[in-house]
Amino acid sequence: MPIRLDAAPTFADRLRDADRTLFGMWSCAGSPLVAEICAGSGLDIVLIDGEHSPVNLESILAQLQAVAPYPAIPVVRAPIGDPVVIKQLLDLGAQNILVPMVDSVAHAEAMVRAVRYPPHGVRGVGSALARSSRWSRIPDYLARASDLVSLTVQIETTEGLEQAAAIAAIDGVDALLVGPADLAASMGLLGQQNHPDVVAAVESVIAAGRAAGTPVGVNAFDPATADRYAAAGAAYVLVGADVTLLARASEALADRFIGATPDSPAPAAY
Repeated sequence: MPIRLDAAPTFADRLRDADRTLFGMWSCAGSPLVAEICAGSGLDIVLIDGEHSPVNLESILAQLQAVAPYPAIPVVRAPIGDPVVIKQLLDLGAQNILVPMVDSVAHAEAMVRAVRYPPHGVRGVGSALARSSRWSRIPDYLARASDLVSLTVQIETTEGLEQAAAIAAIDGVDALLVGPADLAASMGLLGQQNHPDVVAAVESVIAAGRAAGTPVGVNAFDPATADRYAAAGAAYVLVGADVTLLARASEALADRFIGATPDSPAPAAY
């Protein structure tokens, strides 16, 4: 008798049901083992990065498989908002897609179509061959697919900032994520994620999302800034990354046992 399975709750489901701010971290090393360690940490979200990390489809798949047994919800950032790339990520079983650098309503609407099957979208139909449907072991996958996928779009430029309220109001955009690093650069404040103007811009997106009923998250590796954004109404905050944790912890070991180097660069915020 064939096995019948069901998909896990989506990121949108978890955000809707949450009674507090969710907290998560990035998986950037490209290692399934490291992703599994992150997933067992007690944090709510593991965000597998396909944009700034040395990963391919096979390593993203392996990370999804490693994270699957744990309560933390996996979100996969595509390297680019391209329907073909998104189709591949969906078919390998990524239920929760994050698209970077979404600057306009038109781009956001195109991403909604990319995660949906016709007639409401352009996603290619290959689920019988793919992990997304567990090779047709999830009953009625094609009919239910829109409910089994979530879409988060990333606001990272001044253009996106200007369109944030309209993007948040689009049917099919389940959440926004503000990227303060790129946003600061776009504002002419490269490397100044905690500049008052950048913080105010982030908080304006949080307010716009709340007005539209759309959850907004933000990167904030500085604990005080993370607390501030949570207090401002951020639905989720990404508070670290595997590679930065390893970098800072290994540096702390060197400082403790060898001694601090006077000209060592200050740790960079994300």
